[in-house]
This record gives sequence, C-alpha cells and structure tokens, in this order.
Amino acid sequence: MQPQGKIVVASQHYPPDPSTTAAIMAEIACRLAGEHEVVVLSGSSGALSAAQTGAGKPRVVAVRNRMAGKAALVRRGLSELLFVLRILVMLLRQLRRGDVVLTVTAPFMLPYAVAAAAWLKGARSALVMHDLFPDVLVMAGLLKPRSIVAGAMRAANSLMFRALNAVITIGRDAERPLLGYSGMTRNKIRFIPNWATLVPAVRPVTSDNPFRKKLAARFVVGLSGNLGFTHDPEIVFEAARLLEDEPDIHFLLSGWGIGFERLKQLQAETNLANVSFVARVEDAELEAFLAAANLWIIPYRKNVAGVSVPSRFYNLLAVGRPVVLVSEPEAEAASTVVENGLGWVVTPGRADQLAGAIRAASNSDAAGLAYRAVTVASRFDRAAAMNAYAALIGELLHHPNLSE
Repeated sequence: MQPQGKIVVASQHYPPDPSTTAAIMAEIACRLAGEHEVVVLSGSSGALSAAQTGAGKPRVVAVRNRMAGKAALVRRGLSELLFVLRILVMLLRQLRRGDVVLTVTAPFMLPYAVAAAAWLKGARSALVMHDLFPDVLVMAGLLKPRSIVAGAMRAANSLMFRALNAVITIGRDAERPLLGYSGMTRNKIRFIPNWATLVPAVRPVTSDNPFRKKLAARFVVGLSGNLGFTHDPEIVFEAARLLEDEPDIHFLLSGWGIGFERLKQLQAETNLANVSFVARVEDAELEAFLAAANLWIIPYRKNVAGVSVPSRFYNLLAVGRPVVLVSEPEAEAASTVVENGLGWVVTPGRADQLAGAIRAASNSDAAGLAYRAVTVASRFDRAAAMNAYAALIGELLHHPNLSE
C-alpha cells in the first residue's frame, strides 16, 4: 500500500539557483516525486526548467529570501535568520503526522528549524550534511573552538541530532565527529556520496580548447568553483609564485566567492605572468573548461576532515584529470585520492609542497592517472545515489521508529 505521508524538501538553494547544492536538492526532489507527493520550500525565485515542472514533479513553493554577499557577514546572518524563520512557519503549516521533511546544511540554522518543526508536528526528519557546524566556522577562523558561540552551537546540535531520524553524510570521515554528539547514534547515519554530473570519460587535452588557446604553456593547472571561508586561496597563489620561472606551467583560475576575490587582489598586486583568470564558467561550458587543464587543485585550510567534502571533486575525475588536494590525509576526498592513486595530497599551509606536487604532476604518467580517475568517477553514480535516497525516505515513511 502506498504510504499516505508526503515529503517536504526545505532548501535555500534550488533551481534556478545555479549552485551545486541547488542541483543536488533538485535531483533528489525530482527522483522522490516519481513515487510520492513532494513539496519543495525553496529560497530561490524564478522560472524552473521544463524538466523540473509538470506531472510527476515536485510542487515548488518560493519562500522570500534576500541574500547578502558572503563578505557582508552581519547582513547575511540576519537575512538567513529571517529565511529560516519563514521556513519554520511554513513547515508548521505544511507538515502532518507521518510526513517526512528533508533539508540540507545551508544555511547552518535551517536544520535546527526543520528538526524542531518535525518534532512538534509528529513528522520525521532527515538532514543532508554537506558541512558540519560549528566546525566549519572554527576551521575558517571565524570562531574560536572554545568560544561561547561554538559551545552553544554544539549544545544545539546535540538536541537537533537527537530529534533527527536520519543524517546523510557525503563523506566517510563525518561519522567520527557526528558520533561525538550525545544525540547521535550510528544507525541514524547513512553514507550517500555525491556524484559526477558529467559522464565519466577521458577528455583529451587539445590545443584548440577554447579556454586553452591563448596559453602557451605545456601544462595547465586549474582551479574552479566556489572558494569560501574553508578554502585557502593564498597557498595557490604562493605555489604559482614559486613556479613563476617554469614557463611550461601555467595557472588557469575561474570561480567565485571570497577566496577568488582574494586571488584577484593578490594578482593585481603582483601580476604573475603564469596566472590567468576567466569569468565564471556556465554549466554549458563546464566540460570544456574542466578538460582545459592537465591538473586540478582543491585547496582547503587545515582541519577539513569530517567537516566538508568538495562536490567538484567528482567532475574533475569524470573528465579524466588528476587532482592535488590540500587537506589532511584522513579527509574523504584525500582518502579517495590516496586509495586509488588519483593524484597528490599535500599538507595545508605548505605552498612548497603544493608547488612540488604540481611539478611532479607535470612529469607524471598522464594516461595512467586519467584512466584511474574515470574508473573511480564511474563509481559515484547519480542513479545509485538517487536509489539510496529513495530507499531511505521510503523507510522513514513506513517505519516511524527507524532511528531507534
């Protein structure tokens, strides 16, 4: 018998928002809508594509959301708090006993509201944990680890994790810090990694690639995507400075966020000849851009393990490119790199190690690395992830005491 409960997806980021989180939540919502009634409470306004509307698709309700820039921390915090309060009110109106609500850690206050509303209404709740707070803020240097605010957030986390029925992690390294909370049990944790949005296949490096045409260097090092507070832009720039006298190596940078603003500032001050910027690349050009570089960098600050997993990682592998990951070796992406021989892992803060890894990559067996990258990318399959989400939500709909 088909369960009577509906599914509510609460997310600040949802199409037409172009972010990775928006794409992930839309994929999940559309997959679930094939079997259940799904309502999306979205913080993004605008027209949806034809693939996301119509029969068998989620019903999307736009929630007023005014987002300030990431650098405007106070205004952004107030905007996100207002958005979370609006979501809370809508959840209290929408949820019924037996429903399931799914949310994500963006903004970080949203899961608290979702867990509280579900508990009050007798619904079940699940969290897709992309980032663990306050650990992300501590890692970024925005909070002291023993500050009153960090302590208050950890206390709130204990209550939230006790109320949640399931927590979906996208990295194996998240289990250890999660189990440090008194409200968390191992049977609540489900590991469902993100997936490559590009079809895994080796894309050859060609001189006529539109993003490579103007570059004379033989070996191109790429950096792409959002650089937030958890990333270290300066280690990338310092590595480029250390390699400035090696004309065969060139850095190609494209993205957004406070980290990219810092990179542009450093380049304006120094004007390194081996560094080029291109405007933010749209989805239609992503494959060509990722294929333009011989090697990709993902630069984290220290203490990333269990805190954050780079979703861009899977598409870099899908085009058949090795990576240099600035990270502790026990972090999820770093473990994948080491276990499968997909590139290099260097110590956070060590620009000399990063420069050395890039130099080694420029003289490595590109064909062997490319083949291994594509093979591993094929394991991170969208269909497998969607089936895992559908199975979990089905369990929550059928078994109220799943987490006990």
